[in-house]
Amino acid sequence: RPQKNWDIGVLRNGNLIAAIELKSQSGSFGNNFNNRAEEVLGVSRDFWVAYRERVFGVTEAPWLGYLFLLEDSPSSSRAVALAKGPLPPSSVFSGTSYIRRYEILCERLVLERDYTATALLVSDKESAQVYDGGASVGAMKFFVSLYTYLSARS
Repeated sequence: RPQKNWDIGVLRNGNLIAAIELKSQSGSFGNNFNNRAEEVLGVSRDFWVAYRERVFGVTEAPWLGYLFLLEDSPSSSRAVALAKGPLPPSSVFSGTSYIRRYEILCERLVLERDYTATALLVSDKESAQVYDGGASVGAMKFFVSLYTYLSARS
């Protein structure tokens, strides 16, 4: 795409050194999980192509983060059946809730080096309490990664 407006961008001396994509979902989990997964992968692909093409004018790779806020509800927390299709689904998703599926997505985004760090936050609509969606994708880990990266470049 010709241009991306990041939710949070950190510039130093006019150069992009960090960017964060913020997303959320409340309801319609079955309809939106695949869309969100495709979207986040597309955003990272666009980012790294732009970096390779020196669109940001930097030589060192920027820090890239993805922070996702998901509604905690019976629909997002109960196990969901895998749909039948021409190809078998990955067994890692067998018997998982949408909360766990988002956790897997966030874990893999880092493992595949699409993002430097990811965080999954889960919130109950009624109480507005927010908690980490998993130890490997917790907010503390996300913000420590960002802080460490920025501190090393100050």
